[in-house]
Amino acid sequence: MEEKETLVEKEEMNINADSDVPGNTHLSNPEEPDNGVDKIQKELDEQKDKYVRLFAEFDNFKRRSAKERAELFQTAGKEVITSLLDVLDDCDRAEKQIQTTEDIAQIKEGIQLVFGKLRTTLQNKGLKAMESINTDFDVEKHEAITEIPAPTEALKDKVVDEVVKGYYLNDKLIRFAKVVVGK
Repeated sequence: MEEKETLVEKEEMNINADSDVPGNTHLSNPEEPDNGVDKIQKELDEQKDKYVRLFAEFDNFKRRSAKERAELFQTAGKEVITSLLDVLDDCDRAEKQIQTTEDIAQIKEGIQLVFGKLRTTLQNKGLKAMESINTDFDVEKHEAITEIPAPTEALKDKVVDEVVKGYYLNDKLIRFAKVVVGK
């Protein structure tokens, strides 16, 4: 029984037992609200500083990305152009040959070599010609210039002639084929 009385006395004596619990303000600690406001103001200032720095960093990122993108567009074709310089040199040599020689067979052979080199260079860069003649007309790949009566029933709704070749670059369509379709 004496133990119960001493516990009751201790509890009565300790009226402000929760004064040290965070978040509670008491009359015994009048300076605590000011410290809380200062602490909150300090946290707010830190968050504002973080926000301003993050915003500045993002703005710098946008500017840097725009600059890199502009540089990429300016130099995007550099690799292809560099590889075509050999073909251009061959064209210049062929032009000189055309002016100085009368042998038509030799001129034809030289021009065929230049054309072959041009096609090979472009194929090495990922260019591929579309095969259209005698295939079904496909609006996703072909642009119909005109329709003509099909010479046979087998060529109905098929590509009869190709006016302008279509091309793929790395398996992505970059130019539609302009075709004549059998009706």
